[in-house]
Amino acid sequence: MTTNDTLLPASVLKRKAVVYVRQSTPQQVHANLESQRRQYELVDVAHRRGFTDVEVIDDDLGRTASGTVERPGFERLVAALCAGQVGAVLCLDASRLARNGRDWHHLLELCGLVEARVIDLDGVYDPCRPNDRLLLGMKGSISEFELNIIRSRMYEAARSKARRGELRLSVPIGYTWDRRVGLGLDPDQRLQEVIRLIFAKFRELGSARQVLLWMASEKIHFPYPSDGRTLTSFDWRPIRYRNVISILKNPFYAGVYAYGKSEKRTEIIDGRARKSYGHPKSMDTWEVFIKDHHEAYIGWAEYERNQAQLAGNAYGRAGDTKSARGGRALLSGLICCARCGRKLKVTYTGRYPRPVYGCETPNLQLGRKRCFSFGGLRIDTAIAGELLRAVAPMAIEAAQEAERMLNDQEQDRRRIAELELRQAQYDASLAERRYAACDPDNRLIAAQLEKAWETTLQRVEACRQRLDGMQAPEVSQPCPELKGLADDLAAAWKSPRTTMRTRQRLVRTLITEIIADVDVAAGEIVLVIHWKGGQHSELRVRKPKTGEHGCGTPEQALAVMHSMAGRWSDQDIAASLNRMGLPTGQGKTWTAHRVGSIRRVNGIHGYLSAEKNGEWLTMRDAAAKLGVSHHQIRKLINAGILDSRQIMPDAPHQIRAADLDSEHVAAALARKGRPCRPPDEKQISMFPDT
Repeated sequence: MTTNDTLLPASVLKRKAVVYVRQSTPQQVHANLESQRRQYELVDVAHRRGFTDVEVIDDDLGRTASGTVERPGFERLVAALCAGQVGAVLCLDASRLARNGRDWHHLLELCGLVEARVIDLDGVYDPCRPNDRLLLGMKGSISEFELNIIRSRMYEAARSKARRGELRLSVPIGYTWDRRVGLGLDPDQRLQEVIRLIFAKFRELGSARQVLLWMASEKIHFPYPSDGRTLTSFDWRPIRYRNVISILKNPFYAGVYAYGKSEKRTEIIDGRARKSYGHPKSMDTWEVFIKDHHEAYIGWAEYERNQAQLAGNAYGRAGDTKSARGGRALLSGLICCARCGRKLKVTYTGRYPRPVYGCETPNLQLGRKRCFSFGGLRIDTAIAGELLRAVAPMAIEAAQEAERMLNDQEQDRRRIAELELRQAQYDASLAERRYAACDPDNRLIAAQLEKAWETTLQRVEACRQRLDGMQAPEVSQPCPELKGLADDLAAAWKSPRTTMRTRQRLVRTLITEIIADVDVAAGEIVLVIHWKGGQHSELRVRKPKTGEHGCGTPEQALAVMHSMAGRWSDQDIAASLNRMGLPTGQGKTWTAHRVGSIRRVNGIHGYLSAEKNGEWLTMRDAAAKLGVSHHQIRKLINAGILDSRQIMPDAPHQIRAADLDSEHVAAALARKGRPCRPPDEKQISMFPDT
């Protein structure tokens, strides 16, 4: 029973009294000051009871006593009880100490072991006495029951309002709650334009990362709450990937009011329940799902398409199509196996990587034979040809549509720049008014305000220069590049300015999926193209044999080898071919090894240094045969007396052996010291014979 009038034993009064102060939430700490005052007044109660040493533990202000969070103050109290330093524990009521049975009964057990008292506004309790122990146990149970009742009432009230769509949830950037009109779009036009631009660019590019890269390249910033919580003021900073993906995945922008999108999970750690919140649930398990609840930035159908696109980009599951990411393979993530239905994997082989499509890894892991594999260059070229033939009749319309999209992009950029300029001008005028209202005698504040004003003026000038650098698109004049696309699609497709990512996007715009198989008997690759709109077509491409490739040596290079082989080394032939600008079949420069390989494949006779009596001679061989110098042979060639053949200028001369025995050559060599030129019957000699 309570012992209000009974004096405490001297052994208890020798120890210290602990006043435990706690409030459940940070809001109560700031708002419910009366409860704090009453708890701190327990210090006077302890002194009246006869305690001289009184300690106040208020480390747990703003922490719940439900047992789900750490309470360092309560742990200090338990540690002091175990050490035998505490004679009494003072609290306003049992709910301040604990609202769960585990902590409450553990505290009572410790107090009974050290003969400490529990004191509240109702009296003094001795846990060693059965009646007092019973009363304390009932108070703890009532406190825990009260917490559960309050919690259940609050949750049911919130769920009831949420089912009606009236519960004020935290809204994302771009929305605001108004007391008079309720939920609506944020009145900041610049903020609305940025959000709409993200959805528009994702609709165009099909990739969240590409949207991020485009906005970063255009220096379009994203709003961040100034205080990190409220959505009343923003700081505009460079956009991040998480900003783009959070907007694309949030159904709130599609006009959906959702409640219960996440769940809490409880784990037992060190004998104590630990709860974590924010674990997402699948959409079909949400408690409340209301469409068309508020004004939306996009429709629900577009939101579903966006989620399907994001899922395909992230995981590439069966039935999904990877977005165009600019790799070397044109059909990456688009081509499937006709035998097992899996996406064909792309690998790159060779010193200069070339794509290879194959369906082998899952089968090899299971100990099965692989389905097939084939080179990707021929397939990509064939699909590109089919694509160009399909879009050729609509080339003009496609060019006009692309031109319109380009003009829309320019208009979006200019509109964003204009809004940034307006915002900067407003900030500058606000800074000016603050500086004008400042007391000039307060130099420190005036200097700071002046500096802020100058900063805003610099930002205004930067925004104005950026806006002036943008030229308004002229819709009336067609874009030359797009008109070129309409005139020559093939040239535009093969143009170095056309990136692989652009080609991949065009393929994915017109083709849903490609089913591939290999006809071993016919030696062909069978491709079934599923076009957008439901049409299908079949394409057969010859499959190269093992060791065969699609590269061939140019005929002009082979002709040079035929003419120079036998009298010139492979190194000389390679040098001549490189001077002529004739590459190999793979687009490489010539070396002696490559020349030798091509000669052996084509059966061209090579250079033999021992054979000096052939049909053709070099300048050195001709000089040795005539017994003259190398310089004299060159003078004969330059004068047109001795015929020679050159593959190209500065290439080695080839002289026919029979031409050395001609009369003109003999006569020129006989005239020592005279001009070496061919005789002209009509010309009168300056040195008549005397």
